[in-house]
Amino acid sequence: MAAKPRVRRTIRLTKKQPRKKRASGAVARTRAKKTLAKKTLAKKTRARKSRGQRKAARATPGMVETALAAFAHEVRTPLTGILAISNLLATSDLGERERRWVDTITAGAEHLASLATLFVDAARSGGPGLKAREDFFDLRTLARNAGDSLTGRAAAKGQRSSVEISEKLPTFAIGDPVRLRAALENLIDNAVKFTEQGSVALQVSPLRARKGRIGVAFAVSDSGIGLTLGEVKRLFRPFSQANVSIASRFGGAGLGLSSVKQLARAMGGDVVVTQRRGGGTTFTLHIVLSPANGPVTATSGADGEHLMGAPRSLRLLSVEDNPFGRVVLNAILTELGHQTEFIGQGEAAPARIAQGGFDAVLMDMVLPGINGVEAIRRIRALDPPHGRIPIIGVSGRGEDEAASRAAGADAFLVKPVSPRALATALLEATRRAAAAT
Repeated sequence: MAAKPRVRRTIRLTKKQPRKKRASGAVARTRAKKTLAKKTLAKKTRARKSRGQRKAARATPGMVETALAAFAHEVRTPLTGILAISNLLATSDLGERERRWVDTITAGAEHLASLATLFVDAARSGGPGLKAREDFFDLRTLARNAGDSLTGRAAAKGQRSSVEISEKLPTFAIGDPVRLRAALENLIDNAVKFTEQGSVALQVSPLRARKGRIGVAFAVSDSGIGLTLGEVKRLFRPFSQANVSIASRFGGAGLGLSSVKQLARAMGGDVVVTQRRGGGTTFTLHIVLSPANGPVTATSGADGEHLMGAPRSLRLLSVEDNPFGRVVLNAILTELGHQTEFIGQGEAAPARIAQGGFDAVLMDMVLPGINGVEAIRRIRALDPPHGRIPIIGVSGRGEDEAASRAAGADAFLVKPVSPRALATALLEATRRAAAAT
C-alpha cells in the first residue's frame, strides 16, 4: 500500500492586540484632576522661582555697591600715595625726561582713581541717585590739567591736539572736582581711543546760568570713527557700548558715559553728543557750579596749582593705620612745614590728645577697633581745651562725610588727598578754632 503524503500545516502565530478599554467618566475626571494639579504645582513653582529671582535682583545692587565701595577704598589708599608723591616729585628740580616720567605716573594714577569713582557711581545708579559734593577747588587749574591730559595722550598716538580755555572762566568755584575730573578723563580717553588718525580738542567756556551760579561747558571733540543716532542712544546705557565690533576692537567696560551723564545731571547739567562735519564726534559736558565767595589768599604752587595761604607750623596727630598712608601723609605734611605723630588705633587718640601739645587731628574713618566716627565722639567728650581741638576727617568714601561732621569733625577730605586740599583744610580748621576761643 502506498504511503499517504504528509500534509504540512503552517500555524501562523499572531500577537493578539489588546482591546483598549474606554475609561469610565469617573476615571477620566480623576485623571484630569491629577493633570490640573500637576500644572498648578508647576505654575506655583515657577512663580516662587520668579519671586526669588526678583528678590535677588533687588538685593544685588546693594551687595554690588558695598563690594565696590570696599574696592574703591582699597584702591584709593595706594593711589593717594602715588598721586601725592608724584606731586611732590614735580616740585623737585627734574630734567625733561624725568618730568615726563612723573607726568606719566600722575596721569595713570588719576585715570585709575577716575575709574574707581565711575565704578562706584555706576553701582549706585539704581539707588536714589548720585549726590555731588560741594568742595572749593581751582576751576582753571582743573581745566588746564584736563587739557594737559588730552595733549599727552594725543601725542602718544601721534595725533594733533588743541586746548582752548576761555579767559572769562572763573578761577575758583565750589562743586565736585573729583567726579568732574573723572568725567573729563573719560571723555578724553574715548576721544583719543576712537581716533586712529587725525585730531582731538578740548574747549572750556563759561555759560549763562541762574543768578548766583556758574555755568561751564567742556567740549571734547575728535575726528574719529563717528557714531550713528542708534549708537549714540546705546552709549548712555550702563555697561554698554555703541556696538559689538567697537567693544572688541577698542575695549573698555562701557560704563563711563552712563556715569558721565549721571554726574552732569547731579551737577545741574547734562552731556550731549553731536556729529562733526567731515566726520568725528563732539561730547559737550554742561555743569552748574557755585561761585567761591569771599577773599582768597593764593600763592603760586608747583605745576600751576594755587595753594591756599599756609598756616603756621603745626604739630599734628594723625590716626592712620595704613603704613603706606603714613609715609604719604608724612611726606606731604613735612613739605607743608608741619610735624606729625602717627598712631594706628582710634581708641588711643583721646588719651594722647589729653596729654596736650597738638594743634589739630587728622582722623581716618576706617580703622581697626573703633572707627573714626566713634573716635571723634570720644575726643569731643574730653574737657576743654582738648575736646575742642580741630579735627579733619579723611576717607576714601565721600558718604562718610555726614557722619564725620555729625560726630564733630571741622572738615572732611576725600582720598586721594592732594597737598593743596590738605593745606586748605588745615588752614580753615585752625582759623575757625582760633576764632572760637
